[in-house]
Amino acid sequence: QVQVMESGGGVVQAGGSLTLSCSASGRRFEADAMAWYRQVPGNQRELVARMSRGSVPNYAASVEGRFTISEDLVKKTVHLQTNSLKPEDTAQYYCHVKVLVHTIETTNEYNDWGQGTQVTVSS
Repeated sequence: QVQVMESGGGVVQAGGSLTLSCSASGRRFEADAMAWYRQVPGNQRELVARMSRGSVPNYAASVEGRFTISEDLVKKTVHLQTNSLKPEDTAQYYCHVKVLVHTIETTNEYNDWGQGTQVTVSS
């Protein structure tokens, strides 16, 4: 079982910054990709930023140029630097991990999520 923990959310004024952090822990797994999603009540969860092994990061258009994702897939940690925050960035932010578990016979793939961390941007 993989545990995913986020931290770093909070309340900030528009134009401010926050750094969100996420770590995944457990036994014998590989993190093939890590990402940040966000969700506002009543809306679908949306991708904010994602990094996968061997690829460049990709961002939602709404955060491009303001947010930066950085990760260490070996250490299974990912951070999201959020700058120039806007009230519309207010949401619950979730860390997602694409988990690979290798056995002798095969490789199994899972999706694991953290509990989320709230970001509130006041105008």
